[in-house]
Formats: sequence, structure tokens, C-alpha cells
Amino acid sequence: MIPIRDENPTLHASAATFTIIGLNIAAWALIQRLGTPPAIFNSIWEYGLIPGELLGNLEPGTAVELGPGVVLRTGEPAWWTVFTSMFMHGGWLHIIGNMWFLGIFGDNVEDVMGSVKFVLFYLICGAAAAGAQIMFDPASGVPMVGASGAIGGVMGAYIVMFPKAPVHMLVFFGFFFFRVIIPAFLMLGYWFLLQIAGGMVSLGGGSAGVAFWAHIGGFAAGVLLVHLFTDRDRVDEIRARRGRARRIIYRHR
Repeated sequence: MIPIRDENPTLHASAATFTIIGLNIAAWALIQRLGTPPAIFNSIWEYGLIPGELLGNLEPGTAVELGPGVVLRTGEPAWWTVFTSMFMHGGWLHIIGNMWFLGIFGDNVEDVMGSVKFVLFYLICGAAAAGAQIMFDPASGVPMVGASGAIGGVMGAYIVMFPKAPVHMLVFFGFFFFRVIIPAFLMLGYWFLLQIAGGMVSLGGGSAGVAFWAHIGGFAAGVLLVHLFTDRDRVDEIRARRGRARRIIYRHR
């Protein structure tokens, strides 16, 4: 299932959301060279978060294989990779998917927090996501990259504030697809359950390459922290505007 859009109105321009999207795209183009080797491997190694390296569980110079014929070596612990890793991605589908979800759900979360608080919230959720992944795989030498954990926090905040907001989805069955409209809590709850399932599989050594626990940690942080950053009056205003808009639509059908 792929979300197309939601029906929540926005109150203000989403400056922070689109700035974050722009920074991710700039990093993908200028640092990662649109995913071309060797730039993408070097960027993942230099700016990605390596749990075993950060915690000192891997000796500097430890060889780690990123892919066939691609072997890099760990260095000294670098705490800033907790944040730089949020702006690196592993491929086209990775960055497109992340920025798509951020564009759909980030605008309303920014609306009810304000741009400055939203950026702080985003970074905290990303750090919490990194912490969750590190906790479950502290000796890993595989770099963790991507905005998924921070965006998981945004989705966690969204499900708390706008659980009934209609989300338009494309549902695929092989070569066929159709559109459905479901409440946000079903769509985001389904996504979260998939992360839980993937996380449990990863504990048994499966699902290598996907940081499921980072997704879970980011989402949980968003759910727990949202009320510390939110202006309740703005939440109520968005809900009221959505309700008025839907009543107008129904009257014209």
C-alpha cells in the first residue's frame, strides 16, 4: 500500500518540512552523487552511523563488507554520525520513499508545532531511532543511513494528533491496483506492525540491511514526545477545518 495524500488542511507554509526534504536531496545529489559508486559507498561509510564503531565495540581498522567487492574499514567513534546519517540514503527507492512520506505527513505535524520546534522534534526522533537500533545491535559494523527513523517519529506524532484523518492509498495486487481511503490510524498502525514483525525477524538474523528497530524507536519517540511540542489550539483548528471541508463535499454529492 502506498499513500498518495491525506485530507488534512495546512495552516501555514511548510518551510521546515521542505527545507529538510531539500537538504536530503542536496546530500543525495552533491555528496552521494545520485547513488553512483564510489561516492555512495564513501558517503555511507563516512556519514553513516556504525553502532560497533560508535560504542567502541569494533577496533579501528576492522574490515566490513558493504557489498560484493566493497570492503571498508572502521575508524574512530564519531558521535555526529547520529545526525549526519539521517541525511544519507542507500538508493533511489530509499530516498524517494522517505521524502514522499515526509511530504505527506510532515506538513501537518510542522503546522501544530511551528517550524523551529518541528526541526528539534525531528532530530530528537532521529536520535531516538539511532539509539533503538544501537541497543538491539550494538556490535554491528553495518552503517545505518536514512531518514526513516526521524520520519517514523513524524508519523508517530501524526497518528496521535490526527488518527481519523483520511489517507488516500494505492493498493496493488500484482499488475492491478485501486484506490482506497482509510483513516490514518489504520494506515500508520499497519506500517508500525510491519516494523515490529521485521524487527522480530531481525533478532533471529534475518532482514539484514533494514534498520527496523530504528523505525520502531523513532515512531515510539514521536508518540511519546508529541504533546511536549504541540500547540493544542492548532490541532483543533486543523480538525475543525477538515470537518467543514468534508461536510461541504458531502453536501455537493
